[in-house]
Amino acid sequence: MSAAGVQIVRTTKELRSIVAAWRRDGHGVALVPTMGALHAGHLSLAQEALKRSSRVIMSIFVNPTQFSADEDLDSYPRTFEDDVDKFASAGGHLIWAPTPSEMYPEGFATRIVPEGAANGLETDVRPHFFGGVATVCCKLFTQTLPDFAIFGEKDYQQLSVMRQMVRDLDLPLEIVGCPTVREADGLAMSSRNAYLSNDERKAAVAIYTAITDVAQQIELGADIDGASQSARQALQAAGFGQIDYVAVRDAESLEAVTSVTDRPLRVLAAAWLGKTRLIDNVAAGPGSSR
Repeated sequence: MSAAGVQIVRTTKELRSIVAAWRRDGHGVALVPTMGALHAGHLSLAQEALKRSSRVIMSIFVNPTQFSADEDLDSYPRTFEDDVDKFASAGGHLIWAPTPSEMYPEGFATRIVPEGAANGLETDVRPHFFGGVATVCCKLFTQTLPDFAIFGEKDYQQLSVMRQMVRDLDLPLEIVGCPTVREADGLAMSSRNAYLSNDERKAAVAIYTAITDVAQQIELGADIDGASQSARQALQAAGFGQIDYVAVRDAESLEAVTSVTDRPLRVLAAAWLGKTRLIDNVAAGPGSSR
């Protein structure tokens, strides 16, 4: 099936046949994994993929195994027809859109259990999350057999987990991270921003402001714990409720740090604004660029 010049594939058998034909014709392949509800951030990943490969696949699959029973699986934005048009406008070639039963057929029982970069932060509040993400991404990689898989830095811990999984399992592809795409006021683009009310949307930029302030304080020699606590207080003052974390980690290993060294750092935060959970991160320390 095709639409707007983009092939839409729903079975692994057809997908592998198309990719094999591309390979015979000498094409490289890049994958952009998504859950749909595309915005400019996703399209920037597709554009990066096109710089690296002559054929680009975007997966659109709302992965049930990374949602717990009390999370937003059923209400997660689904805009498939619009997504196809946007991907076509970006110059993409194929959308891999399997059904849950195609991805997880009856009797499916094998899962990836990531540690290392997956420990802490998101795992502290969503212990199921990275097992679901790593498993589905490992399947996406073996289904599409890409040379590159393109991820955004907005989900920085996820990017780190993907890099570790590919390294640890000797998977034959390169994980590429792309800078977070932001709205004019600095809010990171996210499909879940659609959940925000008008007032919440105005307040939401406080998460970017708070972590940027932490990064600046660290670079001026401030205490990491003190700067992080100030950021939590700023988020509460802006109207955020539960703050899952504001943390400073080593940018490569994601290990916790208590003092500044000569290694690059990352400031990461997750907090609730009304019923919407927002995450964001910025670089800090030597060579950082925001």
